[in-house]
Amino acid sequence: MSLKAQLEAIIYATEAPITLEQMIGLVKESVGAEGVSDEAEIKSRVRSVLEELVGEYGAADHGIEIRQVAGGYRMSTKPEQHEVVRAYAKSLKPPIRLSLPALETLAVIAYKQPVTVPEINEIRGVDSGGVIGTLLDRKLITTAGRKQVIGRPILYKTTKEFLMRFGLKDVNELPSMEEFEKLVAESFQAELTPADSASESAVQEGSAESSESESVREEAEEEKKAG
Repeated sequence: MSLKAQLEAIIYATEAPITLEQMIGLVKESVGAEGVSDEAEIKSRVRSVLEELVGEYGAADHGIEIRQVAGGYRMSTKPEQHEVVRAYAKSLKPPIRLSLPALETLAVIAYKQPVTVPEINEIRGVDSGGVIGTLLDRKLITTAGRKQVIGRPILYKTTKEFLMRFGLKDVNELPSMEEFEKLVAESFQAELTPADSASESAVQEGSAESSESESVREEAEEEKKAG
């Protein structure tokens, strides 16, 4: 694999500036496989390729550059492209934040579509009627006719918006159910937990305050009777 391609991929993927030493540690094995074993020679080669990569991105036909920031390297938009990028950023839709029940329901629809609410309820073991409204409002699902059975329940399927939000070409690119569940756990549950905890604490505090107020009223009534 090309050393330049490796360094480019590493710098592109990093959020915080990555140092030369960190990059050397990541590509050391592949460089060594090419017959280079001396530490100084490996460092010199990585530095040389990195400088070449920085030079290429510095050309006028690139809108992105590789900059040295806080002792490391990071890709960033060139100053002359800031206005067009800012205009694009303003046009973006805000990220969709869904509750865990909504995500579970969306997963069922994505993998079982077209599917009815009773079928979703059977799979999840709980009523999903309220969540369906949220997913329809977010344009992540849409109706797909009615199932030809008694009652003719509405069928639901995912939308083009769903594909765009999840970066999929089509539903055939959906990961396995296990991978999707892992994605949900890692990407969304962490965001939901603080809110859920805060909500639960608020409920507990409210209950405590209610109990305390009730106790005060009972004591006042007893004192009144005693008087």
